Amino acid sequence: MTDNLRLQIVEFLPRLRRFAYALTGDPDQGDDLVQETCARALSRLDQWEPGTRLDSWMFRIAQNLWLDQRRAHKVRGATVEIDEAYDLPGEDGRSVTESRLTLAEAARGMAQLPADQQVIIGLVCVEGLSYKEAAEILDVPIGTVMSRLARARRALFGKAQTAEDSVEPLAVERRRGRITR
Repeated sequence: MTDNLRLQIVEFLPRLRRFAYALTGDPDQGDDLVQETCARALSRLDQWEPGTRLDSWMFRIAQNLWLDQRRAHKVRGATVEIDEAYDLPGEDGRSVTESRLTLAEAARGMAQLPADQQVIIGLVCVEGLSYKEAAEILDVPIGTVMSRLARARRALFGKAQTAEDSVEPLAVERRRGRITR
């Protein structure tokens, strides 16, 4: 492997990590996905065509590995991490808790989206790729990217509205510290 290609892969790692986190919703699982992606890419380097986009090739590998993991997860069922079972509240109080709840709600909403919409959200909203770049990576027309993204955003907004409407006003007021018992 040439030094230039090694340098390109190393420079690409932060972007790959953001994309992996967007897909998995968990930093540790995202790091595992990045590691698996790099191992797969390095073991199959002969399949990469020089002159083509390395980032596109590696995003595709990550996406395929993630989809394989999702399929396997459906067969094996859910696992609980020990660290998550003993989650302690943050030091910053209410704002940290509310931020975590909002992020967790967004992650749950994203996890309920179809896989193709999750990938689009990861590439465009998290990674910041243009519609054209996302279309090239996924090998779909740009209109498909736009429609999937619109459906994903609409679904996430709907899930957020439904979640907000389902919270009892008393619970919201108690969470905000306005009602004490």
